[in-house]
Amino acid sequence: MNDLDLLSLRHQFQTHHIQLCFNGPLSQSVIEELAVAIRSHMESHAEEKSTLIDVFSVFVEQTQNIRNYGTSRASSNEAQRHYSSAIVVIAESEGRYLITSGNVVQRQDAEALASRIETLRQLDREQLRALYREQRRRPRDPDHPESAGLGLIDMARKATAPLSYRVHPLGPDEAFFSLAVTL
Repeated sequence: MNDLDLLSLRHQFQTHHIQLCFNGPLSQSVIEELAVAIRSHMESHAEEKSTLIDVFSVFVEQTQNIRNYGTSRASSNEAQRHYSSAIVVIAESEGRYLITSGNVVQRQDAEALASRIETLRQLDREQLRALYREQRRRPRDPDHPESAGLGLIDMARKATAPLSYRVHPLGPDEAFFSLAVTL
């Protein structure tokens, strides 16, 4: 078990300019502690307030989506741990931030999410803004009352490049879905 090469891992972090990496179940308290660490790190590096707010809000949106998904999809504590276990990475290079998250999802949900992201990738800033306003006026989905459906749209609005994602099939019913947002 002691064959983990931390020096190699550290080198990977430095090569990819990784500022924060978390791997494991995302509880509300873990999300809050990571958010405090991000804010503290960025403030100590004298980041602009608008950059700090954007990175912070995208991080929170991604982690809350993972946590809410794990809670809503799980029929047992074991299933909840399975679906809420995730990896979240924040990297910074040349003044740009990349916030990436990934977790196991039902394959049908990964496909629906990929389709929704593809739609958002086709929209320009004005179209994203109009879609956001329209979505805010819609009633909440009774099957997902914790979500107004604004998170992906908001991340796409803040991003300096189109949202990117990957779907890695894990079998007939599950996939590992990752989402990257560049700010």
